[in-house]
Amino acid sequence: MTHNGEDTASLRRPDVTELRLASDGPDLEFSSAPEPAQLPHDRSQAILEATKEIGSLLKRAGHPFALAGSVAVYAHGGSRYLQHDADFAILPDDAEAVAAALSEAGLPVRTPPEDWLLKTTCHGQNVDIIFALAHRPVTRDMLDRAHVLPVDSVLMPVLSPTDLIRSLISAFSEHYCDFGSVLPVARAVREKVDWDEVRTTCGGEPMPAAFLFLLERLNVIDAQEGQS
Repeated sequence: MTHNGEDTASLRRPDVTELRLASDGPDLEFSSAPEPAQLPHDRSQAILEATKEIGSLLKRAGHPFALAGSVAVYAHGGSRYLQHDADFAILPDDAEAVAAALSEAGLPVRTPPEDWLLKTTCHGQNVDIIFALAHRPVTRDMLDRAHVLPVDSVLMPVLSPTDLIRSLISAFSEHYCDFGSVLPVARAVREKVDWDEVRTTCGGEPMPAAFLFLLERLNVIDAQEGQS
């Protein structure tokens, strides 16, 4: 789920000419150099364009899904400063059919060493098609809880804030514990999250529990009842 930034295409002066040999004789002729290509959208907009195309494709194909990751946070009112890629959660049993739909649409499909996702590329952006979140399979109930929200004007299902936060902090472990990247997300959606549900389902693990304690100390969320 690289920092955002604008990719700057190399520019050529439009008044530069190229010297080439004419095909029908020894005379020389001059031709104007091609006009420089338009500068690309900023990285966040490129990720949104990829999200809209993949989301529309999955809707047309009838595959249940929910948007996840940083674009889901954006859809719930978080920062438009998007990072890395777009993420879609699908059912494990639909992985093969979704891969076929992407291939039929002309998109490359790659199977990485991890056995819980597929990868594709759209508008030059990486897109992860995920069928397990934090080592737990995506379920029909999770997709049914998704909220249908506009993503840059395209409606699509988005993981509920509670499922989104749960998936992010359940991934914390001794080997990966980047509280700093998830803290702004928790701040952005804190009023929409069922924190009791989050505590019940993943608060017993050391790293998620430490993050919840941090949120309490920073007054992002209320302390659990019965704790001082």
